[in-house]
Amino acid sequence: MVIRRVLAPRIDFGALRRELGLPDRYPEAAQREADEAAAASPRPAVDRTDIPLVTVDPPGSRDLDQAMHLTRRPGGGFQVRYAIADVAAHVRPGGALEEETWRRGQTVYLPDGNVPLHPHSLGEGAASLLPDVDRAAVLWTIDLDADGATTAVRLERALVRSRAQLDYPGVQADADAGRLPEPIALLPEIGALLTARGLRRGAINLPIPEQDVEADGDGWRLVLRAPVPMEEHNAQISLLTGMAAADLMLAGGIGLLRTMPAPKPEAVQRLRAAAAPLGVHWPDEVSVGELLLGLDPGQPRAAAFVDQAAELMRSAAYTAFDGELPEQPAHGGVAAAYAHVTAPLRRLADRYATEVCLALHDGRAVPDWARAALPRLPAAMAATDRTASAASRGAIDLAEAVLLRHRVGETFDAAVLDVNAPSNGRPPGGTVALDDPPVRARCLGELTPGTRVRVRLVTADPATRSVAFEVA
Repeated sequence: MVIRRVLAPRIDFGALRRELGLPDRYPEAAQREADEAAAASPRPAVDRTDIPLVTVDPPGSRDLDQAMHLTRRPGGGFQVRYAIADVAAHVRPGGALEEETWRRGQTVYLPDGNVPLHPHSLGEGAASLLPDVDRAAVLWTIDLDADGATTAVRLERALVRSRAQLDYPGVQADADAGRLPEPIALLPEIGALLTARGLRRGAINLPIPEQDVEADGDGWRLVLRAPVPMEEHNAQISLLTGMAAADLMLAGGIGLLRTMPAPKPEAVQRLRAAAAPLGVHWPDEVSVGELLLGLDPGQPRAAAFVDQAAELMRSAAYTAFDGELPEQPAHGGVAAAYAHVTAPLRRLADRYATEVCLALHDGRAVPDWARAALPRLPAAMAATDRTASAASRGAIDLAEAVLLRHRVGETFDAAVLDVNAPSNGRPPGGTVALDDPPVRARCLGELTPGTRVRVRLVTADPATRSVAFEVA
């Protein structure tokens, strides 16, 4: 659901690309390897093209990592079949293309075009699960009981064929009208079951609206949107698979987990103490995740509470292990052990983690090229995560500054999201979210979280990508 969108003039994101050192082309040898792999796409011996899989992604996507098919099991429960693009079948270990993907780490998304992990001939072509073409995939088959608990996991390389490329707005409209296509007709039911199981474990999902910049003719739209319910249901299938992968790796004593410390009790107590002043009713028996699920982040006080809850979700990392199990294997947001395996077209780590899972499932040795990569991946992924985050935040900061540069001195209605912690010499202030345009920025002055306030724009500088306000 789009909450607000405002048109901004044409913006040049080139300086941001140069500042972050983002590559603008592939080395000739890497591009050649990708093109040759695309021209000779692998055909696994196992044929699962009879399964009517479909993909569900943002509109216009071409790098399609996942396709699914959901059915009921005879006697009760469900079967989730989740096909993941088999990128390792296209990338030669030790080659120029593998080396370049390590340099990139992940696809970086910018409004004027992505900086992809893989060349388009693979990432948006021969390895992508596009509709109506045969593709090599790693097929996860996960059986669930009637309550959504996993009862069996099978994994295989297989040839698959997606029947349709669906997108979130269309799927949500179909769900609202009661006409979801058969392959995903059970997604709301299974998604709700998995969400409920996660809440009982203590999982936390922050309902923060996504801020983005989109092309609009000769200009750009600054957009704030909340995820539609079908996006959340779809995410549960990915989480389910990631937890199955983590269980395989922990049982086998080798792998790569996505980890994050569980929220500390004192941090939860601080958040609980902030609830009442923000008008958020938090019964003793309700968990953080359950409370957040029922909040409307479009309301100022709820938005301020969600912003403070984000402090619980810090220090996510990749943890590699080979032999000795990690001391802390869980992901605090998932409230379980979890691994990234479902986006290998867009994320380097998934290719290697998937290969580990395949070997462990089949009872064979993990390939040397995958095993040798594991200890290097946490640092590589941490670096590329920082770059991707800087690109996303930098693009939004630039769009906000361009949008507001001719409005310095004007006043706006805003909601206060947080305030600075008291410190010597630091002026009072915090972060505000404007009603219109959808901008989040620093604001000087005495502020109270969750309140509404009039603010005056004092800085909007595209050169430094900075926007600042003061209490009017």
